[in-house]
Amino acid sequence: MTGPDHLRTAPRFALLLCGALVLSWLSGCRPTPETAATDASGLRNAAAERPVDAVLVLRDRLLARDGAGFAHVALPPALHAQVETAWRAGRSRWPLEELPLDGDIPRMLAALQEPGATRSLMDSFHRQFAGADGDIDQAVRTLVVFGRSYLQKDPDYNDEQRKHIDQAMMALGDWALAAPLSDPNRAQHLFSALAASATRTGIDGRHAKTDLARLGMTAGLARLSRFYATLLTQMRLQYGLDFDASLRSAQVSLLQQTGDTARLRLQYQFAGQPVDAIIPVVRIDGHWYLADYVADARRSLASPPAVAVPSAAPPPKP
Repeated sequence: MTGPDHLRTAPRFALLLCGALVLSWLSGCRPTPETAATDASGLRNAAAERPVDAVLVLRDRLLARDGAGFAHVALPPALHAQVETAWRAGRSRWPLEELPLDGDIPRMLAALQEPGATRSLMDSFHRQFAGADGDIDQAVRTLVVFGRSYLQKDPDYNDEQRKHIDQAMMALGDWALAAPLSDPNRAQHLFSALAASATRTGIDGRHAKTDLARLGMTAGLARLSRFYATLLTQMRLQYGLDFDASLRSAQVSLLQQTGDTARLRLQYQFAGQPVDAIIPVVRIDGHWYLADYVADARRSLASPPAVAVPSAAPPPKP
């Protein structure tokens, strides 16, 4: 694992494993009596009535693998409608922008949809990863050091966010050092499942920007949810990284409320390590939302158009 291929591929492979890290940001608490509406499985699907529900409703949509429902409860209705419109104009990709790999999603789908994708990925894996435990461990350590250093300098994060991500990053690094990442059989299962799932999304990776704009946020997230559901399942089955367990193990409590703003304490287990974080929430039109998500969604609306999309034809159903 030396040379340019190592520098390019090792970080991308590690980032693929980290792509679902966003789940750790949204871990809720153990079930408690509440009044929010639930779906058939007992998971919440209505806007948050209490500050802590701002986390609970998102947690439950993630457990349900419901990306469209996640976006629905994550934003006030008026802002949700604005982001939906911005999706169709190619100006926003929120909430995909919350993921570490948002810009690589089209490239990832395109690579996985290529004929013989699994074989090509396994050939690359054998060249660079199979049996290379020592090199992988060094790459993981390097990525963690680089990631922590970058995090401290990135102006897009505040101190509380930095502390939260840093804890999750350290936990993920410790997990990666112990995980069987060099096992070709596990990689074969992972790549095969992801390639099949990428095809089933119906989103052409070569034209993903256009496809996502045509679909809009709701239908686009519904299709991508299937892909991320496969990724999370395979991470649990092949490498023992159980995001659902993290979601269910966490606890959230109200630290402070002043009018329409509040601060929550979020504690959960991620990759076997404890994480303790502070989450700001805000009340808008009687319901509570993660303040950072509302701000990020609003910020995404200011982006210039990324692709021109005809508006005459209605989007296909997911």
